[in-house]
Amino acid sequence: MEEIQRIQVSQPVVWKYGGTDKIVNGALEQIRIDVQTLEGQTEMDVLLAGGVHGSLSFVEFGKVQQFDYGVKCMPNRVWPKVKEDQAECGRTPGHIWRPAGSLFQMPSNISCIKMFGKHSPSMDDGSNVQDAIVSTLGSETSGGSLHIVKLTKPLDLNSSISSISQRIHKVATFNRTIWTADYNFNRSQAVIGTNLGAALVDLETGMASWVCRSRSDVFAQQIVHSGNAILCGLRNGAIVIVDVRDKRESSSARFIRHRMPCSPLDKTVGDSSRQWFELSGNIYPSCTVKMPSSISCLVSLQFDDNYFLASSMDGSVKLYDHRLIQRGAVQSYEGHVNSHTRIQLGVDPSEKFVMSGGEDCNLRLWSIKSGELLFEDKFSDSVLSTVCWHRAERPMRVGDERKSYKEYLYQQSYGLGTWLGSHEGLFYMHWP
Repeated sequence: MEEIQRIQVSQPVVWKYGGTDKIVNGALEQIRIDVQTLEGQTEMDVLLAGGVHGSLSFVEFGKVQQFDYGVKCMPNRVWPKVKEDQAECGRTPGHIWRPAGSLFQMPSNISCIKMFGKHSPSMDDGSNVQDAIVSTLGSETSGGSLHIVKLTKPLDLNSSISSISQRIHKVATFNRTIWTADYNFNRSQAVIGTNLGAALVDLETGMASWVCRSRSDVFAQQIVHSGNAILCGLRNGAIVIVDVRDKRESSSARFIRHRMPCSPLDKTVGDSSRQWFELSGNIYPSCTVKMPSSISCLVSLQFDDNYFLASSMDGSVKLYDHRLIQRGAVQSYEGHVNSHTRIQLGVDPSEKFVMSGGEDCNLRLWSIKSGELLFEDKFSDSVLSTVCWHRAERPMRVGDERKSYKEYLYQQSYGLGTWLGSHEGLFYMHWP
C-alpha cells in the first residue's frame, strides 16, 4: 500500500486559476462557513486568503454557487503539460468564485491566518464552522495587529457591499512587528511572534502577557503539548520551547534569563566575537535546537506532537523528536532551496508527506518517514509561499439523497489535493 501511495503522490496534476494573482501569497486556510444565498442558507467550503499587500478575501470552491456579483475564475492545467496532439484526460476541477462582498483591505501585510479549534476535540456539535484569527505584519506608520474573523453566523456573499468587513473585529494593535500567530483552543488565547519575543493575547480583552523576550525576531510558532508550551523559531536559527502554564508573572524584568551559545549566524551580525545570546522566559535550554539559518516554518505533527518539522533559510528541512532533541534531527529532506524567504511547509492529513515551494520556484514533496524526494518540478514563475492541504467534507447526512449525491460528486472532484499560493495566483494540485 505504501509503495502505491508513493507512486501516486509522485504523479500529480496541477491547475492554475486565473484572476487570483496577489491575493494568496501571504496566508491561506481552508474553512467551512454558513452562507445566505438566494436559495436559502447553506454550508460552503471556502479559502480564506491573505495577500502580502494586505488583502483578505474568501474564495469559494467545491459546490460553487452562482452569485450576482463577483469574479468567476477558471482552472488551466499547468502540469503535466498537455501536448497539442494529446487529448487531456482525467477530471478537471471546477471553477472557483470570488464574490464581490468577500474582499477587505487590512491595515498592512497579512502575516498569518489560523482557524479557531482546528484540532480541538471539543467540537462535537456536528458543526465545522469556525472563527479565525488574522495577524498583520505592521508598517512604517503603525504596528502589527491581531484580528478575529467572525464566521459562526451566516454570511451574505450575494451582496455588492463587502460583507466580510462586518465580521472583522480588531483584538489589539501592538508597537511591534507581528511575524506569526497561533491559536490555543484550551485557553481561548492567541500567541504572537514579534520582533521582541512572544506573547499570549487574551482574545476578549486584547491584553498581552509576554512569555519570551528576545532580541532575535520570532519568525515561526507552533503550540504543542496540548497548549502547555510554544515552539518558537527565531531569526538567529534557534528553536526554543516556552512553557506557558504559569502566567502570573508578565513583567519581562522578572523573567528567568538564559544565555545560549551563539550560532555562526549570530556572529555575522554585529560583534563577531560574541559567544552568547540572551533569552528571557520559562525556557528549557537543554531542549533548544540550532539550525544553520533563520527559521522559516514550524509544523507539529498531530498524531504525536513529540515530532515537529522545521525549515530554515539555508534550504534545510528537518524532522525532530522532542524526546531526542539533543541527538539532532531524526530525518532530513534534501533539495529545498531557500536563502531569505518565509515559505510554509504543508503536511497532508495522513501526515505521510510534506511539501514546500522553493526560491527556485520548484515545488518539492517528500516522504516524512523515509525522507525520500517524491516530486520536484516547476509550474509557477514565482515562489509558492503558501500551502493548504484540502480537507474532505464531513460524512454525508442521511435522509437527503439529493445532497448526498452532490457531496459524492464533490468528493470525487476534490479527493486528495492541496492548494498552493504564489504571487502569480492560486494553484490546485491533486492526484487522479
